[in-house]
Amino acid sequence: MTDIDSDLVRALVAEQFPEWGGLPVRPVARQGWDNRTFRLGDGLAVRLPSAEGYVAAVEKEDRWLPVLARHLATPVPQVVAAGRPGAGYPYPWSVRRWLPGDTVEAARDIDRARLARDLGAFLTGLREVPAEHGPAAGRHSYHRGRHPGVYGDEVRRALDTLGDRVDTAACRAVWEDALRSAWDAPPVWFHGDVAVGNLLAANGRLSAVIDFGTCGTGDPACDLVMAWTYFTGEERRVFREAAGLPDDAWRRARGWALWKALATMAGLSSPDPDGFQERVLRQVLDDPLTD
Repeated sequence: MTDIDSDLVRALVAEQFPEWGGLPVRPVARQGWDNRTFRLGDGLAVRLPSAEGYVAAVEKEDRWLPVLARHLATPVPQVVAAGRPGAGYPYPWSVRRWLPGDTVEAARDIDRARLARDLGAFLTGLREVPAEHGPAAGRHSYHRGRHPGVYGDEVRRALDTLGDRVDTAACRAVWEDALRSAWDAPPVWFHGDVAVGNLLAANGRLSAVIDFGTCGTGDPACDLVMAWTYFTGEERRVFREAAGLPDDAWRRARGWALWKALATMAGLSSPDPDGFQERVLRQVLDDPLTD
């Protein structure tokens, strides 16, 4: 993991973009794992991958964000400059327009039902972007956009590890239900990491969608997991209606949510210190969101 701080960002900007060298640099309050983000003045942001494994995502975003932005009504990041390795930092990086708003996880007074409608509409619009030349789902998307069955070994290992901590029979039933269908239409665009940290809100509603490093073309079911990771009750049904897609896609989406919850709880994925994924698992088992 590369040590990235404000001094490094100042050095990179001064060296490669001296026209912005006098602007103040400050880290954003909530940082992601894959990238570090810094404000550059009032109107710009600097985004730097934290390790070599995340470099390909920078190049992908530089290539495809302008394409997506032309077709989407919701704002997405706009790359204004591409940085190169320097000042002791070994990876490419980028300068983007600053998008106002707070992440949904940090924002107050969110109109959750409206967010459900807005997010569903965004995902519908994303699927309508021409996809014939987009990057096919694979390792670059951590297999988002493929069938959730790609993580079948992890699901089985997690269930073996967790044992009586979970309702194994119910989990297996959800997983088997997800495996019984597949995306049989042409590939469409997916975001790949629709989560509260990658959605911005302003005035109580969705204002932008960020972090397209996992995006690609394929099966859009992976983008529906917010139904269980964030929305509850009637909000979940509003999201279901707004996002569209037939029941079989929602079964695969439920499989994606199940896999992540089990893998995290079993220690096969990122840590879960506050039990968030245990709560997600309960939602997944309780509400199929299908007829």
